[in-house]
Amino acid sequence: MNSVEPTIEHFNAEENGHVAAGTHEEVVHEHTLFAEPIFNIGGFTVTNSILNSWIVVVIVVVLAYFLKSRIREIPKGIQNVFEMVVEGFLGIFDSITGSRQRSLQFFPLVFSFFVFILLSNWMGLLPGVGSIGQIVLHDGHKIFIPFFRGGTADLNTTLALAIIGVVLSHIFGVMALGVWKYLNKFINIQAFLDIPKKIRKDPTIIIVNPIKAFVGLIEIIGEIAKVASLSFRLFGNIFAGEVLLASMAAIFAFGLPIPFMFLEVIVGLIQALIFSMLILAYLTMSTSAEEH
Repeated sequence: MNSVEPTIEHFNAEENGHVAAGTHEEVVHEHTLFAEPIFNIGGFTVTNSILNSWIVVVIVVVLAYFLKSRIREIPKGIQNVFEMVVEGFLGIFDSITGSRQRSLQFFPLVFSFFVFILLSNWMGLLPGVGSIGQIVLHDGHKIFIPFFRGGTADLNTTLALAIIGVVLSHIFGVMALGVWKYLNKFINIQAFLDIPKKIRKDPTIIIVNPIKAFVGLIEIIGEIAKVASLSFRLFGNIFAGEVLLASMAAIFAFGLPIPFMFLEVIVGLIQALIFSMLILAYLTMSTSAEEH
C-alpha cells in the first residue's frame, strides 16, 4: 500500500503534464490472485476483499436482528420461509450426522458458514463490484484498483474460513471425546502402552500397534490437506467465475455475460453448500469415537 497510495497525488500532477503534451496512457486492470489495498487504518491495510467481507458481516448482523425482532410463536410471513429453510437444512444435516441432536448442536456454526460464504459469493456479482474504483500510478503505469472485490475470490479469506472450520472441528472433538482419547487419534501413545500388557496373549501386537501409531501420523497430514482442499476449492471456483465474467464482458458487454451471471449464481450456491457440508462432515467425524 505504501508503494501505491503516495502516488495518487503524483499521478494527478503527471496526468496534467501528459494532457498538455497531448499524450495518453492506457489504464491497466488485471485480475490478480491477491486482493488490492484500498487504504490504511493505522498499520492495518484494508483491501477490497476485506471491505466486501465487512459489508457481508453487516448484512448478516442486520438480517439476524431483523428476523429476531419478528419471531413469533405462531409463524407468519417471512418467518415461515426461514423456518422452511432451517427444517430443510436440518434434514440434510441429519443424513450426515445420523442424529437430530448432533444436527442441532452443529447447526449454528455450519449454517453461519453457509450464509457468510453464500453472500460473499453473490456480492461479487453485484453491479459496481470490480468496476468502481480508483486509478493510481504504480511503476510508471496507470492501474485501476476496484474498491470492492468478492471476499471469497481472495485466497486469504477462504484460507481463514478453512482454518477456522478445521480448528473448531478439533475443539468439538476434544469436548466430545476428551483430550487423551482425541489425542490418540493422531499420536497413538496408547498403542505403545498396550504392547507390554497384551504381548503374551497376542504376539502380533508388536507389529500391529506401531502401524496404528503410523496411521495416526497420516491423519495429521490429512488435517493439513483438509485446509488446503477447502480453501483452494472455494477460491478457485469463485476466482475463475470472476475471470470468466470479465472475459465475456470484454468480448461483448451487452447481453453476453447474462447467462454466465446466472451460472455463477448457481455456482456460488453450490460452493457455499459444499464448503458447509464438508465442515459438518469434519465435525461429525471428529466427535465420533474410533471404531475398530
